[in-house]
Amino acid sequence: MSESKRPKINPFWAVVITVGIILFLVEWIIPAVSRQVTGLPFPLTVPRALLFIYMVLTLVALFLFVTFSDENLNAFWRPIRRFLRGDFGKNARNVVVVIVPLLVTWWVFDMKMPKLEPPISLRIQHPSSNFPKSFEDLKNPYAEPSETDVETFIKEARSGDVSFIPQLTADLDLWRDMNSDAHVLTAINTGPVREFMADIEDGNVDHEIARLALIEKNLFEGRALYAMNCRACHGDSVAGDGPMADGFKLRPINFTDNGTLETIVEGYTFWRVTNGGPGLPTEATPWDSAMPEWKLSLSEEQRWKIILAEYDLAQKTPRITESE
Repeated sequence: MSESKRPKINPFWAVVITVGIILFLVEWIIPAVSRQVTGLPFPLTVPRALLFIYMVLTLVALFLFVTFSDENLNAFWRPIRRFLRGDFGKNARNVVVVIVPLLVTWWVFDMKMPKLEPPISLRIQHPSSNFPKSFEDLKNPYAEPSETDVETFIKEARSGDVSFIPQLTADLDLWRDMNSDAHVLTAINTGPVREFMADIEDGNVDHEIARLALIEKNLFEGRALYAMNCRACHGDSVAGDGPMADGFKLRPINFTDNGTLETIVEGYTFWRVTNGGPGLPTEATPWDSAMPEWKLSLSEEQRWKIILAEYDLAQKTPRITESE
């Protein structure tokens, strides 16, 4: 007694099902799994270039499968010929023949038509083709001060001669005139600074408290620099809603969005602030950023302190590099 043969899936439907499964995996399953694996509050999408590679490999494999034999090839074309003959209903055929070209036309138009929104690839993990490798591992030195920096800060605090960025000189001089008996650090009214000043008065300084107070001082300067240079475009809440935001072809980026600051390393943020819109590669056109080259008007210290303030105001943390 011969074994009954298993029903074979027609090659045409095998191709359709396989392409659908691959798209489903790449578009939904992989991002969902990445969220569980990384513990991040947002999924990591598969870059379009990688999706293109996956689909090309899939289509090549399916092409080899379909053309492996004349039997497979004829079976693949069979449902297509039946559909074109109207075997599944002439009305259904006419609707599909009209709708499919329209959908393809709309897809091509939507893909090629320039938009006001920048390509997402410019703002994710590896946003720019000309991003220097040397910047990738940079860390903000003012977010994690060294022991030497903390010791210097303690000495300055004890002497009452704490150094601040020059942009704050006039305001702090005015504050000193109004508070002649107060230590200049009391202008920063935060918990760590108050604890640090209490230690200074007692003469017994805890280095961890001093470190936290120094970070607060750096944040104080960073927020001031942000207000002077960035607020007009990026807004008080770093949401890209400043008073000048609507005047640009490309709205300033919203740093509170989960897909911005948390998806890039600090080195990239520093590079973008340093080089501004002119530093973007040619593929950024016509979405060129209007951000200035801040390296022309702000020191390296000041740029890092602005970045420190941006992350703090957005309540975000930098992306951790693979080497960490």
